[in-house]
Amino acid sequence: MEIYRKLYDHFGPQHWWPAQTRTEMIVGAVLTQNTAWRNVESALSILRSRNLLTLDALRAIPEKELATLIRVSGFFNVKAHRLKNLIQFIQNTYAGNLDSMFAQKQETLREQLLGVSGIGAETADSILLYAGQIPSFVVDAYTRRIFFRHGLVTPSDDYSAIQHLFMRHLPRQAPLFNEYHALIVRTAKVYCKREPQCGACPLGYLMPPTGDPFVASSRRSA
Repeated sequence: MEIYRKLYDHFGPQHWWPAQTRTEMIVGAVLTQNTAWRNVESALSILRSRNLLTLDALRAIPEKELATLIRVSGFFNVKAHRLKNLIQFIQNTYAGNLDSMFAQKQETLREQLLGVSGIGAETADSILLYAGQIPSFVVDAYTRRIFFRHGLVTPSDDYSAIQHLFMRHLPRQAPLFNEYHALIVRTAKVYCKREPQCGACPLGYLMPPTGDPFVASSRRSA
């Protein structure tokens, strides 16, 4: 919570997830895999302009046509297939009703999402947190980088271990998890880059005296 407060005081609220509907958040969670958010925004804008950001529209559009429309997001054929898998899951399991889906028990729904081909932990948790407002902390590469540099996680810690660290030490509140993850992303983009700018970072005072373990570990593994 000390880290959260430092980041919030420095950056202020981030207003995540930048989307207009729950369906758009779900689509964005898939499209953001292995690409920059600006590319996702471009793809979403194209889909929005063609009135395709509804579950019915996404189910009806041919997969090849969908892939063409989201080309800017990268890996577009793979992502189109994953989106189709996810939309079909929502239709088959919850009759296309997001209210029913997000009313499911958190553990059950998370396992169901992870069972959809192409949906990993980060994507599943993004859907739960941002579209469903369910307190499931999202862990990404930025989270690992920042908290490794500060000695709070190790190279051997997997997604589950890092997520458990946050969920064990924070109040189980979706708005808090939402804001915290957004602040982590902002910090990584502004200060905690490949070559960190610790002197200007609001977390610089927390750096271990031995320097940057993230860079040292990266060089050893290169």
